[in-house]
Amino acid sequence: MDFDWTEEQRDFRATVRAFLDDNLPPDWEELAHGPGSAVQTTFSKQFCGALAKAGLLVPHWPARWGGRDADPWASFILAEEMWAAGEPRGGQYMNVNWIGPTLMRFGSEEQQSRYIPPMAQGQTLWCQGFSEPEAGSDLASLRTRADQHGDVYRINGQKIWTSYAGHADTCFLLARTSQGKGGISIFLLPMDTPGITVRQIPSIIGEGDIHEVFFDDVEVPATAMLGEEGQAWTIVREALSLERVGIPRFALASRMLHRAVEVLKRENRFSHGAIDQAARAHAACEAARLGSYNIIDQRCHGQIPGPEASAARFGTVNAERLVAEFVVEHVPEALAGGDAMLQAHHQRAIVAGIASGAAEIQLNLIATELLELPREPR
Repeated sequence: MDFDWTEEQRDFRATVRAFLDDNLPPDWEELAHGPGSAVQTTFSKQFCGALAKAGLLVPHWPARWGGRDADPWASFILAEEMWAAGEPRGGQYMNVNWIGPTLMRFGSEEQQSRYIPPMAQGQTLWCQGFSEPEAGSDLASLRTRADQHGDVYRINGQKIWTSYAGHADTCFLLARTSQGKGGISIFLLPMDTPGITVRQIPSIIGEGDIHEVFFDDVEVPATAMLGEEGQAWTIVREALSLERVGIPRFALASRMLHRAVEVLKRENRFSHGAIDQAARAHAACEAARLGSYNIIDQRCHGQIPGPEASAARFGTVNAERLVAEFVVEHVPEALAGGDAMLQAHHQRAIVAGIASGAAEIQLNLIATELLELPREPR
């Protein structure tokens, strides 16, 4: 791997940073505290619309869909700078990273023309209906059903821990259409469809961030299905590989680590114990960054990321955890309202091992698919 950025890549990063400097409001750090709140959702739509007009929302998308045919590095540089700033795109990072590209590959012409342009213009917000009360990261055990009745499917069931559902326009929904692992299908479901009830789950990670969603005889046309019936497993595996490495949380973690260290230095509290702990956290952030870069490099060479994506994902979880522990240990006053961004990062770090696939599931995939360890002792 060549560790030097090209001149074009350096220029692109500088352009993104300049855009952030010009478009983030003075109170952004307080606003970033609630990534799923109504206030930030409104701001994110305005911000993403401005990004789109500047050609910076989906540069890695094909030109026919509003992009610039840039390589995967452009997407990741964009994501790094957005996350380092506190992710002002809000929930629209899902549209950019994986929902849009997934529809480009598996969607019908009608689905593509209906859903992709609003994403490219920064005008829409999606949520993903995956987890259920008895089916978290184990998607094969989900129970939400979609039963066909002529030209429509009738959906009944419940989803939980659904980020941004309270403000989302459309849900990328997994539902069971038949028995077994191969009996799961995907539906593109408008959230204003009759029969959908959304309830916010109170949490410490931010206002309006997670919800439970109920489906009571929700009818959708058969044309709302993405791909073929029972094809969800194939589609989701590819989509999640894009999501897991497309969220460079380590960028925010690294910036918050340096911020906390600066606080300690100003107050002459950066002692040997803090130095050792900060060094371990910094090394973890760098390991997460390089692990993610390896996956992006594979994509640039036309390779489909395998279990290495899970390793990179877990590396990011570990970096988030170590930085959060450092702040708790050495700058606890920040978590009591002393620093809005350090507090916001700590809240996000709490769920870093759950979002985009639980850390334990990633470790299982690393053990079985990357290290090829036996499932049971021999």
